[in-house]
Amino acid sequence: MKDQERYNRGLEKLEQVDKQAGRDVINSLEGLPEDIGRYIIEFAFGDIYSRGTLDLKQREMITITSLLVQGDTSPQLRVHINGALNVGLTKEEIIETFIQTIPYVGFPRVLNAVNVAKEVFKER
Repeated sequence: MKDQERYNRGLEKLEQVDKQAGRDVINSLEGLPEDIGRYIIEFAFGDIYSRGTLDLKQREMITITSLLVQGDTSPQLRVHINGALNVGLTKEEIIETFIQTIPYVGFPRVLNAVNVAKEVFKER
């Protein structure tokens, strides 16, 4: 029952943050040998995103920064830029978050992230 509670809590948080994009990611994982989608829902959203202290705007700011720093994460960055907008971050706050990382990760990764953000902003 505890796993079902984590799963339900995670689904609720996923819906708050990523809406349809989150469901699309989970659906795209169906049929894989390991239940990666369930892990994402239970752990990332049921356990981590559901913790207190930080609000969803702060969590998404941290997430988009982490994805930018890793590089080569455009699909996930796209989902979480949408999520950041869904929870109330503005376009300006997202771009400023990326600018803040320039001294630490350099222009190429920031420019790549900004280009993903521009696509998301245009789509929305």
